[in-house]
Amino acid sequence: MSDALNDLVALLGLEALEENLFRGHSQDLGLPQLFGGQVLGQALSAACQTVDPARAVHSMHGYFLRPGDPHRPVVYQVDAVRDGGSFSTRRVTAIQKGRPIFFCSASFHGHEASFDHQPTMPDVPMPETLNAPEARMERFPGHPIEFLHLGDTSETGQPARKRLWFRLAGELSDDPVLNRCLLAYSSDFNLLTSALVPHGITYGDPRLQIASLDHALWFHRDVKVNDWLLYDMDSPWAGGSRGFARGSIFDRHGRLVASAAQEGLTRLRT
Repeated sequence: MSDALNDLVALLGLEALEENLFRGHSQDLGLPQLFGGQVLGQALSAACQTVDPARAVHSMHGYFLRPGDPHRPVVYQVDAVRDGGSFSTRRVTAIQKGRPIFFCSASFHGHEASFDHQPTMPDVPMPETLNAPEARMERFPGHPIEFLHLGDTSETGQPARKRLWFRLAGELSDDPVLNRCLLAYSSDFNLLTSALVPHGITYGDPRLQIASLDHALWFHRDVKVNDWLLYDMDSPWAGGSRGFARGSIFDRHGRLVASAAQEGLTRLRT
């Protein structure tokens, strides 16, 4: 495992303080506030540690309440809401400076055989075949995540859509819990910015105030996040200084592994 990926795995490991109470370190990605994906991944990690391993998370729904401080640890309090015959439900509150900055609910379910269907993965080039100008590679310095952007541009009148391949580069355990927590972490990158595309606004625009308000994620299959995954995102609506976006995540074999939805603040300062 690379040092950068090892650090990210450690970030999601959490320290058990008491029964149903955990503490996680924070990372500074150079953003104005704590990266939302961090609290998504850590909150899910905390919830998973209180559930029978035979049950896997299939959905989580969270709200970002206050900007987090990337220089302070985060405490996670887990409420074991229900353990039923088929499903378990957990509520997780993330706390900094004595105040909640995020809370979510997560639902867990054991494997059952059933009918299934899914949409067809978009017809896009596989990551190994891509070269500029077909795709733009993006890496954060010292971070294991890699993005291959598929020719998206923020231009007035363009469709509100973004497509990219992403992965966490390095060797990684097959542990399905770890991979789902890392997928939750990664799912917060890029999603909301699909609402900016048709308006000619980019993430770095100094007029833009952007922040996640909520985040929902549904896990459909086990996933390996250190292999390329296609994130197909679109924004059907924006207004009132808010944008709504949704995403489908496919593995390289065309299997839909997760779905995401998010609303966020997209305010242009004058």
